[in-house]
Amino acid sequence: MASSSTKPIFTPPFTTTSSSSSQPPTRSSLLSFLHSTTPTPISLNLSRSRISFLNSPSSAVRSLSVKNAAKTIEAAETSRVSRVGGLDANSQETKPTILVSEKLGEAGLELLRSFGDVDCSYDLSQEDLCKKIASCDALIVRSGTKVTRQVFEAAKGKLKVVGRAGVGIDNVDLQAATEYGCLVVNAPTANTVAAAEHGIALLAAMARNVAQADASMKSGQWQRNKYVGVSLVGKTLAVMGFGKVGSEVARRAKGLGMQVIAHDPYAPADRARAVGVELVSFDQAISTADFISLHMPLTPSTKKVFNDDTFAKVKTGVRIINVARGGVIDEDALVRALDSGKVAQAALDVFTEEPPPKDSKLVQHERVTATPHLGASTKEAQEGVAIEIAEAVVGALQGELAATAVNAPMVPAEVLSELAPYVVLAEKLGRLAVQLVAGGSGIKSAKVVYRSARDPDDLDTRLLRAMITKGIIEPISDSFINLVNADFTAKQKGLRISEERVAVDSSPEFPIHTIQVQLSNVDSKFGSGVSEGGDISIEGRVKYGKPHLTRVGSFSVDVSLEGNLILCRQVDQPGMIGQVGNILGEQNVNVSFMSVGRTVRRRKAIMAIGVDEEPNQETLKKIGEVPAVEEFVFLKL
Repeated sequence: MASSSTKPIFTPPFTTTSSSSSQPPTRSSLLSFLHSTTPTPISLNLSRSRISFLNSPSSAVRSLSVKNAAKTIEAAETSRVSRVGGLDANSQETKPTILVSEKLGEAGLELLRSFGDVDCSYDLSQEDLCKKIASCDALIVRSGTKVTRQVFEAAKGKLKVVGRAGVGIDNVDLQAATEYGCLVVNAPTANTVAAAEHGIALLAAMARNVAQADASMKSGQWQRNKYVGVSLVGKTLAVMGFGKVGSEVARRAKGLGMQVIAHDPYAPADRARAVGVELVSFDQAISTADFISLHMPLTPSTKKVFNDDTFAKVKTGVRIINVARGGVIDEDALVRALDSGKVAQAALDVFTEEPPPKDSKLVQHERVTATPHLGASTKEAQEGVAIEIAEAVVGALQGELAATAVNAPMVPAEVLSELAPYVVLAEKLGRLAVQLVAGGSGIKSAKVVYRSARDPDDLDTRLLRAMITKGIIEPISDSFINLVNADFTAKQKGLRISEERVAVDSSPEFPIHTIQVQLSNVDSKFGSGVSEGGDISIEGRVKYGKPHLTRVGSFSVDVSLEGNLILCRQVDQPGMIGQVGNILGEQNVNVSFMSVGRTVRRRKAIMAIGVDEEPNQETLKKIGEVPAVEEFVFLKL
């Protein structure tokens, strides 16, 4: 939670300036959510004797493109994106620039070139990378390029996605990427089999002294007795990290007749059991294993996790294989363990520093089998990784959320598809709520209430919360909000967003019955938008695949959230719809729908009017002069 001294977000009046007059428009996306500015609309708050004109926030809502979910978002949303400005891959002026800083398979490069302008610049220094990155929309790296905070600072917000062609992302500053709203994606599946195969190859080669015997033969010697190995059958292999590669290594080791145990604090036990593997504690794994194969990521908690203390706990004569990340082993400690005989042998494909120094004691050790980071180095894997990362980067630039995003909520494709219309609803509710706030009020607290028939554990709301945050913050600040930086930006702005899940008796077929957004401790320019509890409160739901507004304050309405919206509080009497409709028709403003909600018959009512065009000030003024209209507000959706 942000401290109370953090400057709150301030609502209108404000002035929106367009920076796009000389630049081609770019497609709205889940990653960049670029603004399209429109003339500032006018809101009128009427009492019986006074009319006040207030600027209200405006920014055309962009639709959300989600992979595998396009069919669930209505064509109206798609056409509206086109009006905001589409990114045309065939247009030379609007093609994104994609910097590839390390060698990538030709199939991946061809895919990238079909979408954007590709700059293949290898072996860049940090200074040169920072110079180039300011004009790039995407960056693709392998393990050799360090994408530091300085790189994201130099990009000045233009960089939308960093693609890591491989699994490990320890060479990318994820915190800085998140702060700057840059998505980071990797390619974790294409080289899984190759890495697992290399792990097994090192395991077998080490056990039978293949590399040492080969070198001996080539030096003219014949030393059969010196290179007696050990059998794998019946030996215990501890797989440290039971992810994609680790589980594939386990499968293959089982086929070799080994007993396999694993340690991974995040792996589900049922998935391990399905492979015939028992999940055990870290200490149990290292103390009982004959072979230890490392498949863990390099994080602050795993850095040098295999150190002197760890090696002291292992079974004497254990053999170590590492095809994961070099930094998880304290290399000096491993040398000491090899010298003492505590560790019999090691087979290493990765190192803390790559390439390692030529005089590295570890690489030169006679009981170490070393390869130069070949885990993913098969023809099939190289092409697969190139295609996988190219597809992820292109998808990200098109506004799709890659399933391999590493600094954004990991939302499965089927969940993305199911939530797509609710994502649109969430952003629009946030955008509507903030437009009801009177100028000068600081927004510090928002509450989101999800009503659902599903169990809370089956309802992932992170994507919805991000879109509500976007809807609240973007219209009243210069921040660009996306799924990556939504929570961080809210905290920086001093906005606390809380969530509540309420069980309702409805069909669990649909993930959410309604979404309610409440803004506390703010003044409203539309009094009817205030609930009995004193908060600005609006509520919506998805009907027939489209977002609808169902409640404003204490008034029930039924409004399709398309185009623009006029909310009027009026005296409930005959002829009101006709009077307002005539005023709009005279000014050639097309009415798409009208809906009236009231609390008590012939007392007060709210009329919701959907309009395709934005009425001018004179038209709005005429609506305000209708005697039975007590207040109204014009809102841009």
